[in-house]
Amino acid sequence: MNDKLDLQSKDITSLNIEKIATLFPNCVTETAEGKKIDFDLLKQELSTEIVEGNKERYRLEWPGKREAIVTANIPTTKTLRPVREDSVDFDTTENIYIEGDNLEVLKLLQESYLNKIKMIYIDPPYNTGKDFVYKDNFAKDGDEELIESGQKDEYNQRLVANPETSGRYHSDWLSMMYPRLKLARNLLTEDGVIFISIDDNEVHNLRKICDEIFGEGNFVANIIWKKRGGPPNDKILGTIHDYIIAIAKDTSKVKLYKKERSQEQLNRYSNPDNHPKGEWAADNLMANVKGGRFVKSLHFGIKNPQTGEIHYPGVDGNWRYNQGKIEELLKNDEIYFGKDGNGRPKLKRFLAEVSIGVPYPSIWDDVPHNNSASKEIEKLLGNLSYFETPKPSGLINDIIRLGSNSNDIILDFFSGSATTAHAVMQLNAEDGGNRKYIMVQLPEANDEKSEAFKAGYKNICEIGKERIRRAAKKIKESLNQDSQDKKDKQDLSSGDKNPNNQENQANPGSDIDLGFRVYRLDSSNMQDVYYKPQDYNQLQLDLFADNVKEDRTAEDLVTQVMLDWGLPLSLPIERKTILAKEVYAVAGDSLYCCFDDGIDEDFAKAIAQEKPLRIVFRDKGFKDDTAKENVKQLLKQLLGVSENEMKDRMKVI
Repeated sequence: MNDKLDLQSKDITSLNIEKIATLFPNCVTETAEGKKIDFDLLKQELSTEIVEGNKERYRLEWPGKREAIVTANIPTTKTLRPVREDSVDFDTTENIYIEGDNLEVLKLLQESYLNKIKMIYIDPPYNTGKDFVYKDNFAKDGDEELIESGQKDEYNQRLVANPETSGRYHSDWLSMMYPRLKLARNLLTEDGVIFISIDDNEVHNLRKICDEIFGEGNFVANIIWKKRGGPPNDKILGTIHDYIIAIAKDTSKVKLYKKERSQEQLNRYSNPDNHPKGEWAADNLMANVKGGRFVKSLHFGIKNPQTGEIHYPGVDGNWRYNQGKIEELLKNDEIYFGKDGNGRPKLKRFLAEVSIGVPYPSIWDDVPHNNSASKEIEKLLGNLSYFETPKPSGLINDIIRLGSNSNDIILDFFSGSATTAHAVMQLNAEDGGNRKYIMVQLPEANDEKSEAFKAGYKNICEIGKERIRRAAKKIKESLNQDSQDKKDKQDLSSGDKNPNNQENQANPGSDIDLGFRVYRLDSSNMQDVYYKPQDYNQLQLDLFADNVKEDRTAEDLVTQVMLDWGLPLSLPIERKTILAKEVYAVAGDSLYCCFDDGIDEDFAKAIAQEKPLRIVFRDKGFKDDTAKENVKQLLKQLLGVSENEMKDRMKVI
């Protein structure tokens, strides 16, 4: 309760706007200054003739749209730094977890993952009036830069509240989503698809910006997910569903997969007559039951071989097949005339001949509800009471099955509690797949009064990473138990008690990637002079004899080089020692990095024997300027490449 006096007069303009909004809600719009009246539209509402005004066009507009477009195009100097201590199996895993602002991260991934992500799933803020949205402002001062680089205040100033009373309620949400979706589209494979969870508040606007970014013709479906069971408790109309918008990068190329048949569907198939083709189910033999196009050649009588009765499809109907095909089906006993043999003819649809799965429906009422998601997190981490609307891994599991194959990369840049990572690992465990995930999450600080903070989780990323660790442990234990149960059954059936029997000892979970590499968004590894030399005079430049920041490691530099050169972050990185110098070999001979001092001709000869495709040195690392040029010329000669090729193969930072 606010018990303080306003000590100011009433805002008459706001009161009048509210009155006009009551009569003409379509004339109230959002502007950069808040809610305003569109006077051209108001004039039109009060006139029976067309009022001249701004030229009409079919598109979605909001204050800040142009800035949102520019925001996606502005390059970033940020980088990612590896965090080994938070990672699991860093050297061998292909899964990635990134802490940082997803807009900056998406920009950094543009080269390394261009056209490489098969499926994206995101669960962004729904804009319910209680959500926070990202505040994208690139005119930052030094203090803001520290916040966004993770060096201060755990990013908690990166998110701002967006109440329904805000004059830019929809506009701020749209400005947040637009550049992120624009960048995300670039990462999708040509047959890729993005799934976006949303509710009634912004589903209409989401469709419109997706139509603009992806093209209206690339809309796939608006899936309705029944998110809770039982009677609704809403005051007006019970809302028990959310939406999942599916958009393809290119509908002519998109590849989606079918849903596995349920046991109930499989139970419809049987083989009561011991047909050699196996189990079957009766299916309609008619092409058009009512009305439709009449085809004379498909309109004929089918004779029951047992009773001699002749069946016709009806006046306006057709059989599905021509007479020759029907005779072939009769000969092979593939037409069914009912249990007593006196019914109308139907087709025997054999299970062995139908496709493996069935198309997913647009209404999902057979997947877990959101309350199961809370229980899932509670079972793994305890009652954190942090996530209000987490998604169940069973739901994400179905989305992954629909949108990706067993070797694809799945991206989620609103990772939250890392449900998507959990679902990827679980699905791989179930079908032996090798899907990889990339999770991106802003390390939003947890309230110090929250259960999560009291449990030791300072920010959302700490919750997400711990969930992945515990889910992986649980999955591994389950796989080991399944393996042991299978071994015990084999021992009982064969009497083989030999513990060295390799077939029985095999662990099906041993090949599943349950680790993840952690990277953290930070400011560039390079001193500012590296990007803005014009801002410094010669005396100041002497202070930057080394253009790499003092707190940065060789692994930090390797990561930045990988991003600059467009190499995936999941590639294996091997440490080697060549002539007492530390060398990082990325993906075999794809990239060699050495940032030690004293690089000279002898080292060039030694590293040339490795035949690397690309080599990176530190500018300060050469013995002297002469050595730098000699190393370049020597490598060019030893690797047998031209001057132009050498420019592409050897770089310095």
